[in-house]
Amino acid sequence: MEQYAIKGGNPLVGEVEIGGAKNAALPILAAAIMTDETVLIENVPDVRDTNALLQAMESIGVIVERLDRHTVKINGSQIHAHVIEDDLIKKIRASYYLIGALLGKYKEAEVVLPGGCNIGSRPIDQHIKGWKALGTKVDIAHGLISAKAESLKGSHIYMDVVSVGATINVMMAAAMAEGQTIIENAAKEPHVVDLANFLNSMGANIKGAGTDVIRIKGVSKLHKTEYTIIPDQIEAGTFMFAAAVTKGDVTVKNVIPKHLESITAKLIEIGCEVEESDDAVRVVASKPLMHTHVKTLPYPGFPTDMQPQIAVALGLSQGTSIVTESIFENRFRYVDELTRMGANIKVEGNTAIINGVNKYTGASVNAPDLRAGAALVMAALAAEGFSVIEEIHYIQRGYEDFELKLQSLGAHIEKVESEREIQKFKLKVG
Repeated sequence: MEQYAIKGGNPLVGEVEIGGAKNAALPILAAAIMTDETVLIENVPDVRDTNALLQAMESIGVIVERLDRHTVKINGSQIHAHVIEDDLIKKIRASYYLIGALLGKYKEAEVVLPGGCNIGSRPIDQHIKGWKALGTKVDIAHGLISAKAESLKGSHIYMDVVSVGATINVMMAAAMAEGQTIIENAAKEPHVVDLANFLNSMGANIKGAGTDVIRIKGVSKLHKTEYTIIPDQIEAGTFMFAAAVTKGDVTVKNVIPKHLESITAKLIEIGCEVEESDDAVRVVASKPLMHTHVKTLPYPGFPTDMQPQIAVALGLSQGTSIVTESIFENRFRYVDELTRMGANIKVEGNTAIINGVNKYTGASVNAPDLRAGAALVMAALAAEGFSVIEEIHYIQRGYEDFELKLQSLGAHIEKVESEREIQKFKLKVG
């Protein structure tokens, strides 16, 4: 099994280029099948989740042509089945986006129930509520969700909770429904806006994405387009906090600073200097880190996907910090691993009370999910001595070339597969 071997203690210094947003790429790739014409998508991140989705799409006849590592051509004119049971797709949460896309185009879909990281209950009741409001019959049996409609009719839908996945899924189906759909209490995340922009570039009529009311006038068909996916705010945020915990100086390039405002605000609060330019953010951590309180919230609040990373930073801050997780109840599964590295964190329900320590020490730890895995890598980079991170396949689901980008900033990190390789790494870095 692949692992990361890390020797901590080096400040991260330099520039890093951020890739396309995984959370935008997944629904956009799915939505590309909603026309019979060829769609060109650029800035696609080369990560496990996007590759699994493309493979599942190919299994039903979608023609996928990779022009280069980050550019893909998709043609959905040869789709021969509306059932997706691909084994790989079970492992990713975004499998359900294919339901919204197939439902919009063909008025039927059957997809294996989604997997992804075990960070808590992520019910799809709001998705089902939205599809039903458009006139769809939805059944769950034998591990499959099946959705079928005679025709899709626009509707007024109020989301009981803010759900990115449900907003995206209903938006896709409604784009090709008859009449007008209004989604209230919609998610406002940048990737919701990116999908709306993508669908509009294909001829959809969607207004209000990025606000809590989205209005969609259904169209009968969509056409070809060329589109570039937005940069990944979570990858950017991870490198920004990695600069903070290693007392580094990192310029994160190819970002949209507006998408990073909640992250930037917290970095300034804990004592980092942050400089913004048009498409880059520089983080300098030259002073001791200070404590703060943070609560995860839907966008534009502090992202739940950045919660483990800020906790790692607060673990090295002076004083006591409180982190409240309001989105997913299992998001603190990394705390036991971080404690093995010397952190002083007590979890009570959805709250973590963090008493700052002077340093972390190297240890062998397991990545429990994607973002927590990245956070443990950050902790290991800041720690004294050697660490080994296991279960790194989680990290590879959402971070492209993670160890290579860190190496370019001066980190001592290598992907290894055996005890012998770990020993070689230790000899090399001393």
